[in-house]
Amino acid sequence: MTREEKSIAIKDLTAKLAEANILYIADTSGLDAETTSNLRRACFKAGIKLEVVKNTLLEKAMEASENEYGELPTILKGNSSILIATVANQPAKIIKDFRKKSDKPLLKGAYINQEIYIGDNQLDSLAALKSKEEVIGEIIGLLQSPAKRVLSALLNNAEQKGEAAE
Repeated sequence: MTREEKSIAIKDLTAKLAEANILYIADTSGLDAETTSNLRRACFKAGIKLEVVKNTLLEKAMEASENEYGELPTILKGNSSILIATVANQPAKIIKDFRKKSDKPLLKGAYINQEIYIGDNQLDSLAALKSKEEVIGEIIGLLQSPAKRVLSALLNNAEQKGEAAE
């Protein structure tokens, strides 16, 4: 790879990082062709961009980015793939699902809305994160609950008065 090609690759990666609030870094080495294809397919269906990257280029792109990646550059050893998503827990769920059949992919780290997660031991907690839609749904449910109780009480009260009048 020439210097010019490296420079272009770093600029492309920096642009991708600038657009991403959710970035996972995983080790996908050792996966056979069929498993890799299945992983790519699962990521595509979930709206996740999966890309194998060179560690040095990713490190330089992180340095050039406006985001603060903390200790993430220190984990860039061996094979690295990035997963860029719009839903915070989606890549973790896919990795977890694939780990039922294989010991890979391994989670190296994640950057989620300015929070840094390092290590494969974070996989369960990342998979348990609630998406924005799930949180909004819970809030709406909590807000609707008291109103439903009031309506139910009023309807029961009206029915009881109607039975008493008969």
